[in-house]
Amino acid sequence: MKRLMYFAISVVLASICQAQSVRGLADVSIIDRDSGVVLDTHYYRGEYWVAGRPGGRYAIEIHNRLGERLLAVTSVDGVNVVSGETAAWDQGGYVFSPGDRYQITGWRKSDAEVAAFTFTDLANSYAARTGRPANVGVIGVAVFRERQPTTVDQPLIGGQNSSRSDAARAAESAPMSPPSALAAPQAGAKLGTGHGEREYSHVDHTEFLRLQKQPNQVIRIHYDSLDNLFAMGIVPRPHPMPPVPDPFPGSRGQQYVPDPSG
Repeated sequence: MKRLMYFAISVVLASICQAQSVRGLADVSIIDRDSGVVLDTHYYRGEYWVAGRPGGRYAIEIHNRLGERLLAVTSVDGVNVVSGETAAWDQGGYVFSPGDRYQITGWRKSDAEVAAFTFTDLANSYAARTGRPANVGVIGVAVFRERQPTTVDQPLIGGQNSSRSDAARAAESAPMSPPSALAAPQAGAKLGTGHGEREYSHVDHTEFLRLQKQPNQVIRIHYDSLDNLFAMGIVPRPHPMPPVPDPFPGSRGQQYVPDPSG
């Protein structure tokens, strides 16, 4: 049985506006790290989308809303952000204590370091550079609730009696339907996530016993450049406001002390 890596979050960040988060057992937001702004979330044909800024660094912020621990198996472009494996539900991830909020800022390289998430062109994305370009453009968070210990040990149905085994129960949430194909004849180069500069990011290891084999919830957020979201009709193009006529163009308003030059 392969060893799974479960990380306990050691840093809880200050509260950030949740108006643009995708809500569930945990809230998930995408943060522009250079400006600190939560990216607007656009709901289109059953899917959530955000517009990434080419060259910008970003983070996946997860907030545990429950009064119990949660495991978040997180993927970017179909790749597990902890192990670099092609993402699957049964892999390792981040464990959140009740109420914890944390920003996942990059591909984990060690217990103390990540390579920053950066919006880049598809060819330069980490997934494409490792031969897996098919799922570039989507962020996924599979949320698992924790199985609470019982006073009497009981065998697991369909699993192994191990501290890291999963109970073989049916998923409480319905399976997610595949995203609908979007025709984008005028879209430009697709955006992906690059393997950026190394940064300090410390985590600790912990044990986590999943309540069930399948996630209790899967949160999926697609991303691309704003121009591409315009082209696909996901974000409406802004209409420029015509100039407003001035009825007294020759009259100047009241003047105050001007700023000094320079």
